Parts: sequence; C-alpha cells; structure tokens
Amino acid sequence: MLNKFKIAETGTFSSKLSDAMYSRIYKKITDYVYPQLRENPFFGTNIKKLKGEFEGLYRYRVGKYRIFYKIDNDKIMVIMLDIDDRKDAYNL
Repeated sequence: MLNKFKIAETGTFSSKLSDAMYSRIYKKITDYVYPQLRENPFFGTNIKKLKGEFEGLYRYRVGKYRIFYKIDNDKIMVIMLDIDDRKDAYNL
C-alpha cells in the first residue's frame, strides 16, 4: 500500500480516552491499534466490518473494549468515532 492512512479522532473518542476508565488502554491503542489501522484498516484479527444499523462502520476489539471507526477513502483517513465497554457498545 503506497499511502498510509491518517488517523483522526472525534471529540467523543478523545474525551472518552481522557477518562480514567479508558486511559489505561490508551498506550495499547497508540502502540498497536493505530499502526495496524494506518497500514490496513479493512482487515485484521480484531477488525470487523459492521452490518445492519451500523453499516459503513468498523469495529476494532481491544480486550473487553470495542472501538468504532469509519474509513474515508478519498482522504485516506481512519476516523475514530467511539470506544465503549463490550456490554454497552451496541446499545443505541
């Protein structure tokens, strides 16, 4: 892949990462998740393309947490939307 994807964080995602509950996994996100998403945000062991009401979004699994993101192919960008505990992740 010639162009690596850039990473952008929404306000919701950034503010949750600053919360104490999520701050302990921030290092895992920056050290492992972001490098993988920069290379190939479409496929990986912890990546799943969502369906139904979440169509167009992807999910990255980090332990008991779920990170939701979308891909802007025109801008070659991964937009980090939200992070939640698995038990709360799919509640609307």
